[in-house]
Amino acid sequence: MIQINWDEYKEYKRSSHKEENFEILLDFIKSYYNMTNPSDIYESLANDTLAQMMLDKHDISDDEALENYLFRK
Repeated sequence: MIQINWDEYKEYKRSSHKEENFEILLDFIKSYYNMTNPSDIYESLANDTLAQMMLDKHDISDDEALENYLFRK
């Protein structure tokens, strides 16, 4: 599990062409932390207050739901 560096995320977001913050956050985690495992990504997101709000907004309550979300994108 990682602690999301929100300052680095903001820098990453400036260079992103996507508009949806959650998708940018997922790309950031995959790129900056070199994470690809949905279980690891979910665990990191679930342990951060702001990221948990993003998960809730997208009705993602477990790593399987995140994997399905990633597969659709």
